[in-house]
Amino acid sequence: MAVATQKPKLPSLLSVIAKLSYSTSPHNNFHYDSSVADNLVSVFTQQPNAAGPELNRFAPILTPPLVESVLTRLPTWKLALSFFQWASDQHQHGYRHNCYTYNTIASIFSRSRQTTHLKTVVKHLVESAPCSFTPGALGFLIRCLGEVGLAQEAHHLFDEMRVKGLCVPNVYCYNCLLEALSKAGEVDLVEARLEEMKGFEWEFDKFTLTPVVQAYCKARRFDQALRVYDGMKEKGLVDARVCSMLALSFSKWGDVDKAFELVERMEGQGVRLSEKTFCVLIHGFVKEDRVDRALQLFEKMCRVGFTPPVSLFDVLIGGLCKSNDAQRALSLLSEMKQFGVAPDVGIFTKLISAFPDRSVITKLLEEVLEDKEEKILVLIYNAVLTCYVNEGQVDEACRLLQMMIQSKFSDVQMDDFFKDKRLVFPNATSFSIVIDGLLTNGQLDLALSLFNDLKQFVGRPSVLIYNNLINGLCDSDRLEESRELLRDMKESEIEPTHFTHNSIYGCLCKRKDIVGAIDMLKVMRACGHEPWIKNSTLLVKELCDHGRAVEACDFLDSMVQLGFLPDIVSYSAAMGGLIKIQEVDRALNLLRDLCSRGHCPDVVAFNIVIRGLCKVDRVAEAEKFLDEIVGKGLCPSVVTYSLLIDSWCKSGSVDRAMSLLSKMSEEDREPNVVTYSTLVDGFCREERPDDALLVWNEMERKGCSPNRVAFMALIHGLCICKRPSAALQYLREMEQKEMKPDSFIYIALLSAFLSDMDLASAFEIFKEMVYSGFFPESHDKSYPVVMDAIDKFSKDHRTSSGMKVLSEEGKLPTHCLKTVGLETDVTSDK
Repeated sequence: MAVATQKPKLPSLLSVIAKLSYSTSPHNNFHYDSSVADNLVSVFTQQPNAAGPELNRFAPILTPPLVESVLTRLPTWKLALSFFQWASDQHQHGYRHNCYTYNTIASIFSRSRQTTHLKTVVKHLVESAPCSFTPGALGFLIRCLGEVGLAQEAHHLFDEMRVKGLCVPNVYCYNCLLEALSKAGEVDLVEARLEEMKGFEWEFDKFTLTPVVQAYCKARRFDQALRVYDGMKEKGLVDARVCSMLALSFSKWGDVDKAFELVERMEGQGVRLSEKTFCVLIHGFVKEDRVDRALQLFEKMCRVGFTPPVSLFDVLIGGLCKSNDAQRALSLLSEMKQFGVAPDVGIFTKLISAFPDRSVITKLLEEVLEDKEEKILVLIYNAVLTCYVNEGQVDEACRLLQMMIQSKFSDVQMDDFFKDKRLVFPNATSFSIVIDGLLTNGQLDLALSLFNDLKQFVGRPSVLIYNNLINGLCDSDRLEESRELLRDMKESEIEPTHFTHNSIYGCLCKRKDIVGAIDMLKVMRACGHEPWIKNSTLLVKELCDHGRAVEACDFLDSMVQLGFLPDIVSYSAAMGGLIKIQEVDRALNLLRDLCSRGHCPDVVAFNIVIRGLCKVDRVAEAEKFLDEIVGKGLCPSVVTYSLLIDSWCKSGSVDRAMSLLSKMSEEDREPNVVTYSTLVDGFCREERPDDALLVWNEMERKGCSPNRVAFMALIHGLCICKRPSAALQYLREMEQKEMKPDSFIYIALLSAFLSDMDLASAFEIFKEMVYSGFFPESHDKSYPVVMDAIDKFSKDHRTSSGMKVLSEEGKLPTHCLKTVGLETDVTSDK
């Protein structure tokens, strides 16, 4: 893209302003005593409802500077929002917000990531309360929107303010807009706005063109990005930020060579990369398996005087290990010493795990001189232990740890490999690595034994080791031992964490121990620890699954009394449990109680209650909940509608069910195959097969593929409506889709064809049923239908011979033959 070079036609002062960062508060002369703002903050903090005479006495003296000052002093965005809304309502006293108060609340929302409220304020500004803005103020507001990704809103605001004459945008405004659009990747809008600026014959500065480069980089349009970059270079506008942006973009999209080439060009132009850019590029190069380029960049970084952090050595050594370059990896480890950077266990682990022949271990141990501190040796051995555990060789890890322990004593039994190696006594981390490996491997008792060794030889264990052991004991339902460890923690003056308490609490919940769970909640409340939702919900579900829903509700009440707020999932489980024991009204009361206490039940909770009401034929009440769901700002799910549709169909109100289907379409809730199948079945029950087929065709037209259940619902329904021929067509379609029907489908078709006096078709279905292995037992309700069919087939000359063939093949049970006299006929023929 060519860079515009026209001379600006704006006043020189405006050009200067455009390059200055904007402050929300340009006025230095406040028209109020600062104590007034302090008093107003104090009063409003105590009266956040924006009501009361003490607050209202401030209304006549409100000014934008006062409002701006109060907004910046309020401790939370919620209070700021309430105060801003209260101030907005004081128009009867002559107060109006100005651009600075709007920008102050916008800045608060932007910093706290409250995008919904920020959008509302901007919408109110342009639609309900138009307010003039200076170019600097508009630029600031656009940047607030851009910081939280509201580029489209910034774009719309810019045009609205310009069209309504509320602001005359200048270069600064445009630059802020370009920055917001660029962050969001809106490259087409960036180009469009740049063309507008060209039309004004404004000269582009680096604040204009840098967002353009960024937008092209995000869109992977590197040729255009480089053209803009070259234009900036000609004008002397290139800085380290632009160069870094380009290099990082090339690296991000995997073009390592081009990124490196750009770095070299920057070096030739005297542009220096930041330490952070060096690190990000090196990480990116290693990720692309270009360790060669990463090492070259690493050398450049060292030459310019940066000290590489341990994380950079870690990624480079990891890359060299991955490419099996042990010599270079060890060389880089030596360089760490020159920089005074201490290696960590992660680096040693990478080296040891990459070269399993143990030769690296020998080299690492040889590097540690006798007069050096033992902490490096411990790190190396901890890395060896980690490798053993990661590779599933927990027994080897235990053996090495025991050797390390015994190295303190004279009777050391050494492994062959470690006989000529200098061992070191383990630290707490050494024990922790092996204990965690044993716990993962299910060797809990051995882990506890090592834990005792840790206490004996090293001293006080860490809280992490206690937590892992307690969690392992609780997972194995060894509750008393976990409590014993908890007591041991307290005696050792180690404070339990929320993880400690929740492990034991979870075990109590699995046991359905309500009293124990409540006692643990009391302990957690005293420590300020929150119970995990999954544990409380588990207890409620377990109680409800065993018919103890009332006790589950009592437990939830106890949680509330202790100051804990159970999750809606727990309450939903309790409501489901109450419905399961036919306590529908109690479930309804629980839902009402939740709403009255300020809880907001989700759609799942409402669906549970709706299902319960439908189950006891209280469909009208269930339907009222549909309106309540919408009234609370929730979106009814497909399940919500399907439950009501099913109930209306079963109660014979299929037209009401269809009205709900229309409502689903209006609210963009696509019905699923269950919904359509329910309606098909409902219309067939009402003996309206044509309507059922219309629904079926609509389902297929919408791309909702019928499943096995849907086919059987239609086939059975058509049989009820005395349309066996149509039903048979759908059976064949079902079979083509490799779906097998249940036996009742054959019975329904058989009965329908017999009723239709179509004996030939009935016999074909009968044969299919018999050859498929479907034949009812004498106690089945379909048994009389089959016996009646056999009798008719045996007596009719068109089908009697076919019956003899079936009996000769042994496809018919003997008792059936006797009943219709076929056994005698078959015997006499023989």
